[in-house]
Amino acid sequence: MWPDHTHVLDRPALAALTGPHARFAERRGRVLRYPPDVTPWQALPEQPDADDWADAVVLAGPGAEVPLLGFHGEVPDGWDITFRVEGVQLVDDGLVTAPDPEAVPLGPADVPEILDLVARTQPGPFLPRTIELGTYLGIRRDGALIAMAGERLHPPGWTEISAVCTDPAHRGEGLASRLVLAVAHGIRERGETPFLHTGAGNTHAIRLYEALGFRLRRKTVFMGARPSAAYVRRAHVPGAHGGAAIGGAGAGAGADVGATDAGPVGDSAAPPHDGEPLPVT
Repeated sequence: MWPDHTHVLDRPALAALTGPHARFAERRGRVLRYPPDVTPWQALPEQPDADDWADAVVLAGPGAEVPLLGFHGEVPDGWDITFRVEGVQLVDDGLVTAPDPEAVPLGPADVPEILDLVARTQPGPFLPRTIELGTYLGIRRDGALIAMAGERLHPPGWTEISAVCTDPAHRGEGLASRLVLAVAHGIRERGETPFLHTGAGNTHAIRLYEALGFRLRRKTVFMGARPSAAYVRRAHVPGAHGGAAIGGAGAGAGADVGATDAGPVGDSAAPPHDGEPLPVT
């Protein structure tokens, strides 16, 4: 599953699910994914065959949307593309990181407030157990959470910064930039390198991230697809059973883990946030 010529960031979900995040991995055959209440990312082989596509359907549940984040191949006959957005991957190239004196760690008890902030700002998928993926930091004013950023994918030696969002009433104060640099500082302290994803159309955000010290590493794509009922029958896909778990996570079945209301990669088509970096996925 892991070609020698492939950089870990070319297949970040696969690298994470077979590495530092193996405890989250749900597997069926050669297909791996995170639990549907953690994050939509999944990993197909570099060149999936008919059995792999059938296994992807079983993991998601027949008829459910299958996220194909970072997948650059062709879907089989009988599948419909449900969304496709061009994206970019940016990596640390000279970030001046620092802890932020106002940033506080966020944990499971903060999830209801996090979900409320995410619902109002639409930075991309943040689910009830996303908080388990890594360190999340927030800034509070008068006790209310007004900005946050944290860690998602964790390929060996790298950590993705994600869920960057700021309450609309506090945009333009530089909070997102401060939190990105604070999260990046913690990543660097572990001897790892920060990276992130955003929509290729977020030119304003990309400029701001580059100003912080990120550089474009590669272009990617965020897409999802749904198998037709005829495909499911033709491929002899069994009913919605979860796959066998690796680590401690049981496989969920039938969950729709595709785009949020804001689109598959957050509000990638949204206007600039008054000087704040736009949300990453």
